[in-house]
Amino acid sequence: MAFGVSGESGRGAIRWAKLGPMVDVDSTPQSPAQATGAQPNAAHGSTRALRRFAAFALGVSLVAALGALVSGPGNRVGWWDYRWAFSMLGVAAGIGLVGALLSLVAGIWALRRHASGRVAASIIGFLVGILTFALPFPMQWSSGKAPPIHDISTDTENPPRFEALAALRAGVPNGVEYGGAGVATMQKAAYPDVASMTLAAPPEKAFQQCLQVGRSMGWEIVGESVAAGRIEATDTTVFFGFKDDIVLRVTPVGPTGMASRIDMRSVSRVGRSDRGVNARRVREFYRLLARSPITSR
Repeated sequence: MAFGVSGESGRGAIRWAKLGPMVDVDSTPQSPAQATGAQPNAAHGSTRALRRFAAFALGVSLVAALGALVSGPGNRVGWWDYRWAFSMLGVAAGIGLVGALLSLVAGIWALRRHASGRVAASIIGFLVGILTFALPFPMQWSSGKAPPIHDISTDTENPPRFEALAALRAGVPNGVEYGGAGVATMQKAAYPDVASMTLAAPPEKAFQQCLQVGRSMGWEIVGESVAAGRIEATDTTVFFGFKDDIVLRVTPVGPTGMASRIDMRSVSRVGRSDRGVNARRVREFYRLLARSPITSR
C-alpha cells in the first residue's frame, strides 16, 4: 500500500525533513568559558577593594602612631600644654587599636585571596597599631601605683630648700614650698626606701662627687655652693620635656666631720602626680653615687 502526500502539506513536510526541527537559540547550553565570562571582572573588583581596604587600615595605624609620637614633643617645644599632650596620647592609642583590628581583618582577607603584598601591609599596620595602643600603658600602670604627689625629699622634716631656683619655682603651678605632713606621709607609705645617704668622705669631696654624678645623669646645673653644701639643678624628661627641679644638700656628720650626709629633693613643676618619676630619680642618683669611688654607708 502506498501513501501519498499532496498539496501544500506535502511540500511543508518535505521542507521539514530537509531542515529538521527548529531550534530555540536561547535554549542552547552555554560553554564553560561563556558561563564564567563575568568572573574576571568580579575578581578584579575584589582585588581592588582589598587593596583599598588594606591601605586604609595601614593609614589609620600610621596616623595613630604619628599622633602619639608628636604628643610629647609638642609639649616639649610649647605647641600645647601637658594636658593636651596626654589627651592626644590617649586618643592616638584608641585609634591605634582600631587600625590594628582593621589590619587584622585585611590580613585575613588577603590570606584568603593569596595576596602576599597585602598580607605584608596588613602585618605592618597591625604591629604599628598595637604598639601605638600599648604605648601609654607603662605610664598608666606607674601612675596607678604612684601616690598623688610631685615633691619627693629624703628629709621630709627639713627638706632641702631652693635658692637659685626659688624665683623660677614661685611662678610655676607647683610652687616652691614643701607640701607638709600630708605629702610626707604619702611618700613614706609609697617609697619607704627613699632616705638620706651617708658618704665616708668629707663634705668638700662628697660635694664634688655629687656634682659629677648629677652631670652624668644629664642634669642642668643651675647653682652650686660648696660653702652652703647646696647643688641645684633641672632635669628634663626625654619624651614630654617635663622639667623637674632638684636640690642636693651636703652636710658634715660624725665627731670629726669627715663623713657627709647627702639629702636630695626632686620636685615637678607641673602636675598633681609625678607618676613616680621623682622617686625613681632619687633612687638612680643614690645608686650611681654608691658606685662612685667614694664608699657609702
